[in-house]
Amino acid sequence: MDGCCGQMRSLIDADVVIEGRLPAAFGLSRTSLRSAAAFFASRSRGRIGNPRWHEVVVHLVDDAGSDEVHRAIMNIAGATDVVTQAYDSIPPEEPGLYGELFVNVDQAFRAAPKRKGWSAKKELLLYVAHGMDHLSGADDHEERDYLVMRRRELRWIGMLPV
Repeated sequence: MDGCCGQMRSLIDADVVIEGRLPAAFGLSRTSLRSAAAFFASRSRGRIGNPRWHEVVVHLVDDAGSDEVHRAIMNIAGATDVVTQAYDSIPPEEPGLYGELFVNVDQAFRAAPKRKGWSAKKELLLYVAHGMDHLSGADDHEERDYLVMRRRELRWIGMLPV
């Protein structure tokens, strides 16, 4: 997968940064995760007309970190799969989006075995795809919207040579 998405940088016009510890058990390099995140960003951004995205930081967190961010941003106690935060640029910057995804690696390890034929790597990629989908304004508060998002995110993952 390292070579799949190398040209995505020019397509999304954004820096995608991976922060935090990526456990080796995922079988995914930081470069591969960054490339996949850039690919998901390009798909997500394209869904809404390709507005400019300046930077997206993917923070890899554990349950405790997820709980802390979930409480601080959404005022909800407990760890979750991914928390997404979007920020608008501040003048005189060019208009665009800055975003952060707080992706729970502990939850990805726990959830993956519950899905037949699924790996922790795919679960982690699903969380990143889901966060990027939220950055472009997708909402999953209603069951119908959740299902639309999930189908789209699984399609994106299916496009990667995972």
